[in-house]
Amino acid sequence: MRKRTSTPTRKILGAAVALATAAAVAAGTGSSVAAPPAPSAASADDRAYVYRIHDGAHADAAALAGFDLIEDRDGDDLFVLGDARTAKSLKDAGLTASVHEKLAPAAQEAPKRSGQAPSLSAQMAEETYYGGYRTVNAQYAHLDQVASDHSTLATVFDIGDSWRKATGRPGGYDIKAICITKKQSGDCRLSPNSSKPRFLVQAQVHARELSTGEMAYRWIDYLTDGYGSDPTATEILDTREVWVVPIGNPDGVDMVQQGFMGGGSGLQWHRKNANHTHSPYNCSENSGSGEGIDLNRNNGSHWGGAGTSSNPCSQVYKGPSADSEVENQALHDLYRDLFPDTRSGGDTSAADPDTQGMFVTMHSYSNMVLFPWGFNSGVETGNDAALRQMGRDMAQLAGGWQYGQPGEILYDASGSHDDYAYDVLGVPSFTWEIGPSGGSCGGFHPAYSCQNTFWNQVKPMLTYAADKAENPYGGGGGPDPDPTQCTGTNGDNVAIPDNGSAVTSNITLSGCSGNASTSSKVEVHVQHTWRGDLTVDLLAPDGSSYRLKNASGNDSADDIHETYTVNLSSEARNGTWKLRLQDTARYDTGTLDTWTLTL
Repeated sequence: MRKRTSTPTRKILGAAVALATAAAVAAGTGSSVAAPPAPSAASADDRAYVYRIHDGAHADAAALAGFDLIEDRDGDDLFVLGDARTAKSLKDAGLTASVHEKLAPAAQEAPKRSGQAPSLSAQMAEETYYGGYRTVNAQYAHLDQVASDHSTLATVFDIGDSWRKATGRPGGYDIKAICITKKQSGDCRLSPNSSKPRFLVQAQVHARELSTGEMAYRWIDYLTDGYGSDPTATEILDTREVWVVPIGNPDGVDMVQQGFMGGGSGLQWHRKNANHTHSPYNCSENSGSGEGIDLNRNNGSHWGGAGTSSNPCSQVYKGPSADSEVENQALHDLYRDLFPDTRSGGDTSAADPDTQGMFVTMHSYSNMVLFPWGFNSGVETGNDAALRQMGRDMAQLAGGWQYGQPGEILYDASGSHDDYAYDVLGVPSFTWEIGPSGGSCGGFHPAYSCQNTFWNQVKPMLTYAADKAENPYGGGGGPDPDPTQCTGTNGDNVAIPDNGSAVTSNITLSGCSGNASTSSKVEVHVQHTWRGDLTVDLLAPDGSSYRLKNASGNDSADDIHETYTVNLSSEARNGTWKLRLQDTARYDTGTLDTWTLTL
């Protein structure tokens, strides 16, 4: 590992009550963490309250300031996460609100660690909590293992320290990044003068947003394990440098882990870093309050504007000054080391049309692609047309997400990382809000099983963004870098009844040209306790049926995770395609998780 010196809703959160396991922190880059202060007596009600702010989109920005607005919107109504006391605060602010949902915290359990691994470090890489989410230690052990297993592809960097470590407090962490490329002389240097276009992915800046760290983990594995066998992964690493920061806020993530392992259930909702010196320790840890500074409101691009608060206990506390937090200082140093400055000052000035690179910061939730400016949707960047086109392409690849400036489809928010990276360097920058606003996979803490669905939506966006890094402002292209292909995904869960009638899931494609390929792909993910019971068919828009899988009673294995290659050259691409599944025997049931069609 190389060390670099750092300069200092609608059913919105329903999955939060799924079975929880937890994370411990152990030796390595972070040490064990002392338990945080106990919640105050006023926090006895540890449920999370979701409030609907009626006509909130038209409310005065000052009235909304300081509330933890959730990444969701229903018409002109906004949603706020808080506790029982938040109702009075909303009323005092002159907002009309109603309780939309009350959510109990997840059960607290011990962490899980594989006992089969041959070494402690390997066991640490498998340490999980809340059903499968990786701990900080597991994420960092994973980076080291990837660099060891793929030494010609991957290099790990220590880019700075968390607040706890920087201030000598117990339990601090390094902040780590990994560079992935087919290494040649001069690759993976901390210098903006690179020979390959760069794509930077950043995750878990908001600690409670568990899905984002998992997406980073899977992206790293897809590239390194797929090199040499997967043509897309191989092409990316032969021609790009991909950089990943899987956890941008390790102290905060550790606090969330503690919330799932018995350190106080209110910590499950922790959003900010661990810097309590501006309270200090006077903020209850619960769904409506917390210690620390919101790193995604602390960046020095339009710092202190809409969507921020001066109250240290607010979940959107901006901090004492712009760029005050060591985590952001480390991330900013990395941005400058990876991307040259191609943009002059001024909100409406454009970056150089020959700018290379892409930056994505992953958040959750509500299935949205956001791009600058976030501080004011009434102001467009000088590169708005290209950013908007790329945002549309990404949203289409994900299966029909929303896209736009934050204030267009959510609310204005100042001091964000994507605004900062674009403002200071001109690199095209996006925020992805991963996960639906409702249903069993909605919210900050979806069941771990939902990650398969999310990955199948996020993966094509990631490969698209990597491709666009070479010439991002040259035009948005189309929803797939290969114009001869057309793709779609349906991530809605469909129950498959035991020995019952067939069920179907639809994907409707439009704007595609010509007929499908002779090697069309149907990627299917099904959870089932005896997959041999299942038949799987693809139905073309004209009703033609293509058998993908026969039932086989002696196949007792669990689940289907398979990509089927089918000659569909006689079928027009446009229209509604159906995946049909049927359980043909008794005793076992399952669920279609997600499927993707590439024609």
